[in-house]
Amino acid sequence: MSLSTVIHAGLTHPAKPVHALVLMGGGARTAYQVGVLQAMASMLRLQAAGADTAPFPFRVLVGTSAGALNVTYLAASAGAGLQAFEQLAQFWGRLRSQDVYELNVSPWVRFSRLLAAVTLWGNARRQGAILNNMPLVDTLHHAISLGGIEEALHSRAIDAVAVTASSYTSGVHWTFCHTARDGRREPWNRPGRRAEFQPLTIEHLMASSAIPFLFPATPLWVDGRREYFGDGSMRQVSPLSPAMHLGAHRILVVGVGQPERAGLVGEASPRGPGMGGIAGHAMASVFHDTLQADVEQAQRVTRTLQQLPREVAGVLPYRAVEVLAIQPTQSLDALAQAHVQDLPGPVRRALGGLGALKGGGGALASYLLFEPAFVQALVALGQQDAYARKQELLAFFGSGTA
Repeated sequence: MSLSTVIHAGLTHPAKPVHALVLMGGGARTAYQVGVLQAMASMLRLQAAGADTAPFPFRVLVGTSAGALNVTYLAASAGAGLQAFEQLAQFWGRLRSQDVYELNVSPWVRFSRLLAAVTLWGNARRQGAILNNMPLVDTLHHAISLGGIEEALHSRAIDAVAVTASSYTSGVHWTFCHTARDGRREPWNRPGRRAEFQPLTIEHLMASSAIPFLFPATPLWVDGRREYFGDGSMRQVSPLSPAMHLGAHRILVVGVGQPERAGLVGEASPRGPGMGGIAGHAMASVFHDTLQADVEQAQRVTRTLQQLPREVAGVLPYRAVEVLAIQPTQSLDALAQAHVQDLPGPVRRALGGLGALKGGGGALASYLLFEPAFVQALVALGQQDAYARKQELLAFFGSGTA
């Protein structure tokens, strides 16, 4: 997060602050976001005297990886107001791993690490990844109405929706933005980060959510050429920046990191972490390590601006940006460890054959456990964490819900 981004974000002064929602990535872990948003919607509904017709509370939606799937679902449902969050919860309630990916392996792989490794390597050679995520294409086509996004934009239920993806071809981190007037918006270009305004497609979502090594890359056209994209969490050095560029003045960001994960990894072996621990650590580095630093920097810059003398602040062409960040207060790795047996049989056999589900294997499993028990546990934790910060959430929307 740079000062120039904050300055750019504050060049306009709307009558009411523009609220933005930023949802980070993390595979199945992003069910946690559903719980946070459900609880938030309940709080706002009470403020609106129980009216389900209360307006959708965010003008700008920005998502990465599975967080991109959540924000586009919400964008397509924004015309329903607060009910959009309940619809998202219902979608997750129906979701299963088989709706997201598939893996066909022999039952014998559980007995041999060599056979498991050869099988998974063969998949990687054929499709560029261990898992086949074509089921997700069909799921998204049925679940997300691209026409609904257009309707929400043109009816002014929302102002903008954006998803991020990382180009394997050029190394550039792209944000694909969609508004009611894409042709009139000026994209931004920063070192290693670029934006483009265009209608969003299912391909954008597949690219943003293509977890490295697990899901294959997705081709997209940028700058008149085809590039291959993977998960937007990779090389994401400034996750709050797109929301600011799109005009946000208050940002609610929901991540799926966690306060502690070293304990599970340390149990792997006296010789050090096992395959599961290393894989979980690598995934955590891809998905979570940049958010906290970006939030802290944005808050630090905002505090500095607020401490300026009033006469100085009055002549400056920018304003402070308020950021409220919510992340799990409990270890999602430990939560997933208790549900490892719910993984689809082929995945459990293959990863178990490699020893990747022992000693911290819950970390890796947590990205793949699109199963009811784990999802509901995440939703419940999200609700619990949101209610624990009820006053902050209500203050965030204090001057109006849009």
